[in-house]
Amino acid sequence: MVTLYHCARARSFRALWTLEELGLPYELKIMPFPPRARQEGYLDLNPLGTVPSFIDDQGKLMTESAAICHYLVTRHGPTPLAVTPDEADYGPYLNFLHMGEATLTFPQTIVLRYTMLEPEERRLPQAAEDYAKWFLSRLRAAATLIGPEFVCAGRFTAADISFGYALKLAGLLGLAGEFPENIKDYWARISDRDAYRRAEAAEKNV
Repeated sequence: MVTLYHCARARSFRALWTLEELGLPYELKIMPFPPRARQEGYLDLNPLGTVPSFIDDQGKLMTESAAICHYLVTRHGPTPLAVTPDEADYGPYLNFLHMGEATLTFPQTIVLRYTMLEPEERRLPQAAEDYAKWFLSRLRAAATLIGPEFVCAGRFTAADISFGYALKLAGLLGLAGEFPENIKDYWARISDRDAYRRAEAAEKNV
């Protein structure tokens, strides 16, 4: 069985959502955030101190959320959640899979840190506002690239999970009201999936 170390609403939600989409058995360990400071022994497990930490069924550690999604759908396939190299949209699939983290989630982490996580005296409203604008600018550009229903391949894939988590985080930061209309519709559609609801329930029930 695989094990996922997770903090509620953190980017480890990507891995949790993927596990639920696949219907794989897993052990979920919910930790306080940030675990490097608040979870005893966590740095011994993951020297980076980040979430997620994912231990596969061979005892190997993975720490990158988009990579975990890709690993799960390829290792535990075949599944329509993966786009394979012989498909025309394999390139866009990988692009959106990584865009969700590198292009969209990164600026939001600055917003999160300097509006919520830092002590009041260390918060930087101007930096948070600038990075929120940066995220929204990137999202508007991405909105011109996605397909009519899903980001690529004409079906829901792991790329939607990675991209979709960035939208979930934006909602937590109060930015969802500024989504382009097609992104609002897209997010409403993918967040209505049973596996998404199961993942949300799982992190509340541990």
